[in-house]
Amino acid sequence: MIPPRIAVLIPCFNEEVAIGAVVRDFRAALPGAEIFVYDNNSRDGTAAAAAAAGAAVRREILQGKGHVVRRMFADIEADAYVLVDGDGTYDAAVAPEMVRRLLDEQLDMVNGRRVEQAGQGAIGAYRRGHRLGNRVLSGLVHAVFGDRVQDMLSGYRVFSRRFVKTFPALASGFETETEFTIHALDLMMPLAEIPVAYRERPPGSASKLRTYSDGLRILRTIVALVKEERPLQFFTAAGMLLLALGIGLGVPVVATYLHTGLVPRLPTAVLATGIILIAMLSFTCGLILDSVARGRKEAKRLAYLVIPRWPGG
Repeated sequence: MIPPRIAVLIPCFNEEVAIGAVVRDFRAALPGAEIFVYDNNSRDGTAAAAAAAGAAVRREILQGKGHVVRRMFADIEADAYVLVDGDGTYDAAVAPEMVRRLLDEQLDMVNGRRVEQAGQGAIGAYRRGHRLGNRVLSGLVHAVFGDRVQDMLSGYRVFSRRFVKTFPALASGFETETEFTIHALDLMMPLAEIPVAYRERPPGSASKLRTYSDGLRILRTIVALVKEERPLQFFTAAGMLLLALGIGLGVPVVATYLHTGLVPRLPTAVLATGIILIAMLSFTCGLILDSVARGRKEAKRLAYLVIPRWPGG
C-alpha cells in the first residue's frame, strides 16, 4: 500500500516568536509530513525562524489569510492537508488522530473544535468577544446549512485532496474559515470534529484578528454565501419582509378608501404598491436563482467526484 502524502500548511504573518516551536511540534507529531510555511509579508523574522526549524518557506504577497490559503491549496500536492495557524495556540499532538480519522473513515474534513481548559491560558486566548461572535455566526450557518460543525471559525483543520482541489477559495481574509465550513456542508461532505485544547499565545505574540471589522466581514461572507447557495431562502426572506412592510403601509390607505371612497394619501398608496411589487419580484428571483444554484451545485459535486482519493484509500 502506498503511504499517504501529508502536508502541514501554516499561513504566517509576523509570527517570529511562535513559528519555530509550531514547526518543531508538528515535525515531532507527524514525522513523515512535509511542512510548508507561507510568509504573508511579515515584517519580522518569521521566514528565517521557520526555515531554521526545518520548514519549507514560501511567500504570498497578497495580504490576507484567504489569499494565502488559495495559494497553498493551488501549489501543494498531497493526500491529506493539515491547516493550522502559526501562532502556537493549537496542540500539534492531536494532528495524528485527526489525520487518522480523515484517512480511515474516508472523510473530507476534520475540524478542530476549540476547547477551553482551565490553567492552560485558553480563556486568555479565546476572548469573550470572539466566543460570542463565533456562537452568533455559527448559529446563522446552522440555521441555513446544518449544524454538523460546532466551531465554524477554527483555524485547525485536516482536509482531503478532494476538498482542497475543489474548494473555490474566494475569500481574502479570516472569512476563509467560513467558506471551509459552508463548502463542506453545502456539498454534504463526510466530516468530523475533534476537541482540541486552545492555548494562549506565547509572550510577545499578538493576535491579528480584529474583533469587530473581521466579524462584520465574516457576517457579510455568510450573507453572500446564503444568497449564492440558498437563493430561494434568501429572496423569500427578503420578499416576506418587503411584503409585510408594504401591507403595513397599505392597510390604512385601503381602510380609508373603504370608509370614505377617497385616497387622501396617494404617495403612501403608490409606495405600498411598489414595495409589494418588489416583494413579488423577490419571490420570482428566488425561484429562478434556485434552479441556477442547483445546476452549480451539481457541477461542483461532479468536479468533486473527479478527484480521486489517496492511492491507498
